[in-house]
Amino acid sequence: MKDQFYQYIQTLQDQICKGLEDIDGVAKFREDLWDRPEGGGGRTRVIENGQVFEKGGVNISAVHGKLPDSMQKLFNVGEADFFACGLSLVIHPKNPMVPTVHANWRYFEMYDTSTELSTGLRKVINSWFGGGQDLTPYYLFEEDAIHFHQTCKTACDQHNAAFYPKYKKQCDAYFWNAHRNEARGVGGLFFDYLKATEAQSMEDWYNFVTEVGNSFLEAYLPIVAKRKDLPYSAEQRTWQEIRRGRYVEFNLVHDKGTLFGLKTNGRIESILMSLPPQVQWHYDHHPVAGSEEEKLIQVLEKPVDWI
Repeated sequence: MKDQFYQYIQTLQDQICKGLEDIDGVAKFREDLWDRPEGGGGRTRVIENGQVFEKGGVNISAVHGKLPDSMQKLFNVGEADFFACGLSLVIHPKNPMVPTVHANWRYFEMYDTSTELSTGLRKVINSWFGGGQDLTPYYLFEEDAIHFHQTCKTACDQHNAAFYPKYKKQCDAYFWNAHRNEARGVGGLFFDYLKATEAQSMEDWYNFVTEVGNSFLEAYLPIVAKRKDLPYSAEQRTWQEIRRGRYVEFNLVHDKGTLFGLKTNGRIESILMSLPPQVQWHYDHHPVAGSEEEKLIQVLEKPVDWI
């Protein structure tokens, strides 16, 4: 399964990078290959200073080794070896009318360190999938939120009609800036610890997660195409940078993926590629009453059922 999924995310990285380069029309992704001293490595791709995208990254990694003490406590296990691979992306557009987008699809295995199979492979004692995709607008176009969520729902419905409402709710709960008492964006899907059950094999979960991954460009690129050439003012750009600050706060305070990367000695440049290049923090900032900016804040105060 780990080989199957790693092959998938390599191909998906190529497809997503090409789709983003095509719609940008100018910028190309820079690629860095890196190794992790404890085991494994990755392929980081970053796009900067484009016609459409100010900064973004589409990264894959596959790391393995001894599970750090901090992660043993998190998973409530003793000493174990692990393997983790995934694709993680964050795209920050230049135009504040175009939303930022984030997505991640990952697979994790843990091995019994006391038992070795005749093949030389560790016995898998636990494995699961996780991931999702979510949208963070600076100006609210309700039709964009509906399109993004409908694409997510269509992917989920191919496998189980209960998946979309369940993972949409989990997304709303996860991407919540508790210290601000507001959502990071308008949500999407979030799922974690998808393990084999009587109803769902790991192959079933693989098919579901890859269905969601394959839906990403369909969910995001039509929104970019519709909004990338809209006019905007310096004041609207300032608002975008203030809201980007909330994005930074979430990633550094709450995000599990950032925490995992830091705790497992991941490549810091790849972990922090999600941070936007231009950000502002204004003391006690509040948007003007009745403005489009206030409209966004009101929506972020309580999750919306977009479908």
